[in-house]
Amino acid sequence: MINSQLLLLTGYAVGLVVFGIWLGRRFAGAASFFVGDRDLGAGLIFGTLLAANIGAGSTVGAAGRGYADGLAAWWWVGSAGLGTLLLAFWIGPKIWRLGKQHDLRTVGDYLDLRFGPPVRLTVAVLLWFGTLAILAGQLIALAWVLDVVGGIDKTTGCIVGGVVMTVYFSAGGLRSSAWVNSVQLTVMVLGFGLAVGFALSNAGGWSEIAAAAPKSAENYFGFLSSGASSWTYMFLLVPAFMVSPGLLQKIYGARSESALRRGVGWSGVALLIFAIVPPLLGMLARVYEPSLGNAELALPTVLQSALPTWLAALGLAAIVSAELSSADAALFMISTSLSKDLYRGFVRPQATEDQVLLVARLGAVLGGVLGVLLALQFQSVISALSLFYSLLSVSLFVPIVLGLNLRVGRTKDALAAIVSGVALFFVAREVGWSGSWYNANLIAIAGSVVVYFASIGVTGKPMIAAGSES
Repeated sequence: MINSQLLLLTGYAVGLVVFGIWLGRRFAGAASFFVGDRDLGAGLIFGTLLAANIGAGSTVGAAGRGYADGLAAWWWVGSAGLGTLLLAFWIGPKIWRLGKQHDLRTVGDYLDLRFGPPVRLTVAVLLWFGTLAILAGQLIALAWVLDVVGGIDKTTGCIVGGVVMTVYFSAGGLRSSAWVNSVQLTVMVLGFGLAVGFALSNAGGWSEIAAAAPKSAENYFGFLSSGASSWTYMFLLVPAFMVSPGLLQKIYGARSESALRRGVGWSGVALLIFAIVPPLLGMLARVYEPSLGNAELALPTVLQSALPTWLAALGLAAIVSAELSSADAALFMISTSLSKDLYRGFVRPQATEDQVLLVARLGAVLGGVLGVLLALQFQSVISALSLFYSLLSVSLFVPIVLGLNLRVGRTKDALAAIVSGVALFFVAREVGWSGSWYNANLIAIAGSVVVYFASIGVTGKPMIAAGSES
């Protein structure tokens, strides 16, 4: 059974690679690679964003939290859904209009336009390291799947996952990955949708979940808070999903503002609905394996134990799809940031489109290699992703959210906010400043906002860069 499932997963991965390479031959230009020719309709926007957002944290990580903490693990994916709705109807339309007006292709392009090159460089460097963490998280999750299915060690699993996602993404960029993501999303919907019903039925229903609940876990069936999971995930994930460069760059590719609002809005609603699925599957895993040494093995374990062979293979393919789609979103951030923000922005401003495209593809390969190496250092999916989302929200909240909505602030003010926010985050995390309604992320974001306005008051008359809108 295990070998047949491994064979099916291998065939599926090879199929994604072949499909991505074929698409890459059709969509070979820089405009296709970076912004999908700015011709993605609501359906493709919906598919590529939702596929990117359902990744290692939303599946393997959230199921592990469900296994350990119970229903409160909903807030991991649910918070992402709330952030995505704010992106759909607030931040997204504003940055899309600027992108169309000024031919922006990366978030770095926007930062350069609004605050100048120093802010672009600072954020690009920060996000390069942070994005490698999210890439590592996806590869760890893939490794756990291959471990359960075929007994493959973590190192080999990370390398296999890294090769697959690097090849199909670097072949075609945003345009091809949007189509590959649509295939992956279809597999995810079928796999997870059928898995919940079958696993719940085979386990004997809700009464068996209640009986298997850990006696040591307080409030296991509480919704707001239990163990390490709680509504305070919002402080980490709502800002991150509002300002994620990978999501904003996909938004640049929307055909129209209407397509953007509909596609991203549907994606946010879908995340709110999907948010209960991984925690529920994690809780179901306790019925079959009540004492897993690694909670993040809960999802592949329940699929293996509770489902018939064909459905288990489909469910495992859904996990693989989730991790690969989020991994290619991370590669998208890495490759475009390296090529546009660093290479053309500072190293060789006169570079041609073909040269920038070549650097983007090389950046994807480099990112894949470094992601594998980093994945071998982290012990869990959530630990890797938490670092990324923290750096993302703390460094980008002020320059994007305030920069798009206020006609105040200039280069010095944005830099002061970014540097102070990141520093405050690491201090707060190290000291352990957290409570029932606040954590290091909230403290750092609030501190960066305060520093931003304080800097405006100190530096004199507020100014904005040419080309910004109110």
